[in-house]
Amino acid sequence: MNLKDATAFAISLAATLMVTIVVFQAGDGSHGAMPAAEFDGDAAMIRVEIDPFD
Repeated sequence: MNLKDATAFAISLAATLMVTIVVFQAGDGSHGAMPAAEFDGDAAMIRVEIDPFD
């Protein structure tokens, strides 16, 4: 998914789950979103961190 869509999804996910969500760029250039606690990739892959408590 593109960065705009992944960020919109991440904002919704963060508000629903009330956890920090990261938007990352995969090796093929696509983007994804997942809870920060579950992300075990390279920190350089992270594009945005969304904290619902900020």
